[in-house]
Amino acid sequence: MSWFRSESNANGAGASSPVIAPTADNRQGSCPDPPNGNAIVVDHIVKKYGDFTAVDDVSFSVQQGEIFGLLGPNGAGKSTLIRMMTTLLPITAGRALINGFDVSKLADNARRCMGVIPQALTSDIDLTVEENLTIYAKLYGVPAEQRNRNIDELLETVDLTKWRNAQTKTLSGGMRRRLEIARGLVHSPKIFFLDEPTTGLDPVSRVAVWEMLTKIKNSRDLTILITTHYMDEADRLCDRIAIVDHGKLVALDSPAALKASVPGTNVIEAQFTNAPADWQQQLQTLDDVTSVQPEAAHMYRILTGNGSKTTTELVELAVRSNVQVKSLSVQNTTLDDVFVHFTGRQLRDEQVKAYSFVMPDRPGMRP
Repeated sequence: MSWFRSESNANGAGASSPVIAPTADNRQGSCPDPPNGNAIVVDHIVKKYGDFTAVDDVSFSVQQGEIFGLLGPNGAGKSTLIRMMTTLLPITAGRALINGFDVSKLADNARRCMGVIPQALTSDIDLTVEENLTIYAKLYGVPAEQRNRNIDELLETVDLTKWRNAQTKTLSGGMRRRLEIARGLVHSPKIFFLDEPTTGLDPVSRVAVWEMLTKIKNSRDLTILITTHYMDEADRLCDRIAIVDHGKLVALDSPAALKASVPGTNVIEAQFTNAPADWQQQLQTLDDVTSVQPEAAHMYRILTGNGSKTTTELVELAVRSNVQVKSLSVQNTTLDDVFVHFTGRQLRDEQVKAYSFVMPDRPGMRP
């Protein structure tokens, strides 16, 4: 068997989630340093389902020790990319190299080098924290002495030592996510894939996961590839970001460089009452304004090259037009503005559309 599946239970995600491990005959062996310093190489990769192209000719590379982010709305192709890179989906065209190993030809070699955390929480809730880690270490053939040492170190790293004998079902969502991270590192991989690692977590738990990932990356010299649709997460964690939209790679650079590529250095968010129908066009005429994006509840997002000057002119225009300024704030350009610049729409609008689809019940699920 090339990889193992563990079915999620009633408290899981509701679908089977793969557990990636080398075959029984190939669990032992080291993972060499990547050639040319590139831990991951994606070369003109394509994934098709019939006539539908989920991933369309995407290419990028991830340097050893880098935190690389795939940013985009739900349904953009991020998870499909990860599943191809981690040997879970066959590649229609192109290739993916993990530490120099072609995932289509040398899958076991690639699996030895990677740890993978899917979006769903897949640890067995009826096992203890330590038992979950032990099972995964055995799947990867980690020797007993090293296995015990790794588990002790990881439980300390993710702050779960006190709960090592607790059943997983008793943990909070944030604690379960930390267990998932520890589980993905129990065999000491060189490359760590995380698919939407903070989805469903409260703000405090999200920040804790960010800090933990940064600490782990620095202490273990890991290469990390993360998918997310959270702008602040990508901005805070990633050395470089690839923006994916409709299966295509539309931009790739550091967060700072991506934000610098957007015309306008400041963003004004202003909410008005009694605004006329042509208010967007009037705002567009203000000096140094490069873009005006209407939002819900009479809110406008204005990109400008001079925040102070535009703010003054905006207030003067509102007074002359008898329009009330209900709220106003000035900030620097964000990744949300980057996404709008490259795709023509806002990421949060795309998220609403993605979540509006509800999977129909399977036959026999309703009485």
